[in-house]
Amino acid sequence: MESQRQKKVSRLIQKDLSAIFLQESKSLYTGVMISITHVFVSKDLSLAKVYLSLFPENKKSEVFEDIKFKTKQFKHKLAFKLKNQMRKTPDLVFYIDNSLDHYESINKILKDI
Repeated sequence: MESQRQKKVSRLIQKDLSAIFLQESKSLYTGVMISITHVFVSKDLSLAKVYLSLFPENKKSEVFEDIKFKTKQFKHKLAFKLKNQMRKTPDLVFYIDNSLDHYESINKILKDI
C-alpha cells in the first residue's frame, strides 16, 4: 500500500512529466500522442515506474524505444522542474500501458456473449 508521500510524489511526477512530454511531442514526436497513465514510486522514493500510453499504434514501438533511450535526458528535465520540491529525483523506468487493449478485448468478449 502506498503512503501519502508516495502518492503526492507520484502525482507531482505525473504532472511534470506530462508537461515535458507535451513540449517534446511538438518537436521530436510530431503526430504522436503521449500520455502518462500511472506513476508508481518506491517506498524510498528512489525509483519511479512510469506507464505510458502511446497513440497511434503504428509508431508505438519506435517512439517507446526512443523514450527509453533518452531516459537520462527526461530525468534531467524532471529534476529541473522538481528542484524546489525534492532533494533527489527518482530514477525513471518507462513501461507501455496496455490496459486499453485489455479493456477492448474484454469488451469484445462481452459483446460476443
